Amino acid sequence: MSQTGRQSINTSNVLSVIMGGGQGTRLFPLTKERSKPAVPLAGKYRLVDIPISNCINSGLRRIYLLTQFNSASLHRHIAQSYKFDHFSGGFVEILAAEQTFADTSWYQGTADAVRKNKIHFRNHDWDYLLILSGDQLYRMDFSLILDQHKHTGADITIATIPVRRNEASSLGIMQIDATRRITRFVEKPQDSAIQDSLRLDPSWYSQLEIANPPTDELFLASMGIYVFNREVIFRLLENTLTDFGKHIIPQAIKDLRVFSYVYQGYWEDIGTIRAFFEANLDVTSELPRFNFFDMSAPIFSRPRFLPGSKINGAQIDHAVISDGCIINHAVITHSIVGLRSIVGAGTFLNRTILLGSDYYESMQSIQDQEKQGKPRIGIGANCRIENTIVDKNARIGNNVVISPAGKPEKFDHPMYFIRDGIVIIPKSGVIPHGTVI
Repeated sequence: MSQTGRQSINTSNVLSVIMGGGQGTRLFPLTKERSKPAVPLAGKYRLVDIPISNCINSGLRRIYLLTQFNSASLHRHIAQSYKFDHFSGGFVEILAAEQTFADTSWYQGTADAVRKNKIHFRNHDWDYLLILSGDQLYRMDFSLILDQHKHTGADITIATIPVRRNEASSLGIMQIDATRRITRFVEKPQDSAIQDSLRLDPSWYSQLEIANPPTDELFLASMGIYVFNREVIFRLLENTLTDFGKHIIPQAIKDLRVFSYVYQGYWEDIGTIRAFFEANLDVTSELPRFNFFDMSAPIFSRPRFLPGSKINGAQIDHAVISDGCIINHAVITHSIVGLRSIVGAGTFLNRTILLGSDYYESMQSIQDQEKQGKPRIGIGANCRIENTIVDKNARIGNNVVISPAGKPEKFDHPMYFIRDGIVIIPKSGVIPHGTVI
């Protein structure tokens, strides 16, 4: 649907709400001490930087972030990263789950989280509520979905993305008519006959501006991005239903004008360790699917004022090296090296994600740790690490070997975890010298 001739929506009439996520059990142990949106991404960012940056780049500067689980590091990141001037009226503000005299329960789901914060949302003047997820990787100009929402006279607009059959069973699938109005919604359809009935008509590909469509079938999957009219969202929450995708949206499709905005581009739901791992490693490719170098819509984060990284004779191939690192005579391929990482001489890293460190150790601290038999923070000398995520402030000794080869897909050990066939060294974990994993 062409945007030509439309009257663009006034972004000052929009309030954005980012869902801080639940317990993030599928991303454990990365979520052992932090919430999903606070999980580091691509060396120097956090997952929450993506939706916030999309909002800022779309001219939306009134942003609430709803949090509940392990939210301390997320709160600190938001406070240190997003500061608007006193005159713009913009803000990124956290609304943590709280007990009140009226309700002592915590957030029970996405809809319940919005319901419990209605008192805060009513204090602002807005016509449209934009609801986003805090753990997805994509770049979107929200003015386009907002313009379509206004142009179609929709009560609700849901962002959707074309997916293939093998992905349809794990997502909420929408069926639309010729005007893009949603007529049916099925959450994670497993039955092949039901999937067949939800297929997107190939004759609509050109109308929906689907470029280079594949030869197999396409389905429209919900991205978890919603636009609600003000009076509609308050009316829909006058009940005890807890979740938008499972409860509110299916009922609204029957009674209200609910439309689909079809998004074309890269989108990844960072919901599992495997998805997190592959999305990060894709950033190291020559033509990554998500381009952090696109300055037409930059991704913002906390300014840290770290020195440039120091490379002492290392061999580096298809890797992302973040600020403040010291890399000695190591070999690094298809890996991400996070902030303040230190990599020892003779070490080989392949398909490895180092989340980095929160601080530099002093020489006195290093000596004290060595007296206790602990290595310094970072990766020691003569190590070999493959298909591994090393969380922040971990201590990997010298002559350590880490690989998931020959091990189960899921395994728990006092020093490490394996999820989706990937080894994870937990935050502040210690791997002694000479350990073989």
